[in-house]
Amino acid sequence: MKALRLIGIGWVFQLKMLSRSEFDGLLGVLWPLFFATTAFFMFRTTHDSRALLYAALGSSVMGIWSSTSVAASSALQRERWYGTLELVVGTPAHFSLVLIPITLAMATVGIYSMAATLLWGWALFGIGVHIVHPLLFVLAVPVTILAIGLLGFLLSVTVVRYRTAWALGNALEYPVWLVCGFLVPLSLFPGWVRPISWALAPTWGVRAIRQAALGGSPFWPMAACVGLAALYGVVGALLVNTVLRSARRSASLSLT
Repeated sequence: MKALRLIGIGWVFQLKMLSRSEFDGLLGVLWPLFFATTAFFMFRTTHDSRALLYAALGSSVMGIWSSTSVAASSALQRERWYGTLELVVGTPAHFSLVLIPITLAMATVGIYSMAATLLWGWALFGIGVHIVHPLLFVLAVPVTILAIGLLGFLLSVTVVRYRTAWALGNALEYPVWLVCGFLVPLSLFPGWVRPISWALAPTWGVRAIRQAALGGSPFWPMAACVGLAALYGVVGALLVNTVLRSARRSASLSLT
């Protein structure tokens, strides 16, 4: 319970910090609309309302991933810039419990991306947002956010030793949404791409959201999301211990 309370308080605190950032706020407002407009123009030629809703849901999850990938990879780098990394690492709580709320808050900001994308599509392109299973849709969205947030946690720990960690996160943004099938069906990719997509939680998250909205059974994709999220959390926590031990031995936590 103490761990959950720490994560909850940290999540609220990080959301407040993100809401005060003019740069992140501007990108958060414009970037999802850019993704959505591009996707709608691509799928509009089909004259199929289900295809347009398919594109709207995919581009909305793209916004959640974009809110997380670059920001999560540079989360610890920003702590270095602020001069607070050593203080955060030195807290009595396990460092993973301090870091997870940061990436969860970044993924939560992506809820705006989903809402803005669907509203933008309805207002400008006349896309009817008809959800077949509304309760399952409401459940699939936070499950997807949790999975993407923990994937961001694993990413932030993996790239902590790089001075240009933000660039690595930026480089992963487009390949991940392609491999996860946000807009392009996986059937169009070579066969070796599919096992990679199965190991990425956003693949199952967007499937769960689409099956809840368009019809189908989203339970298996949601279960896969939860399982992968737990795996990311465990692996990330183990990597945190390894990285901190290495940093303490070499006194290289600040990379100076």
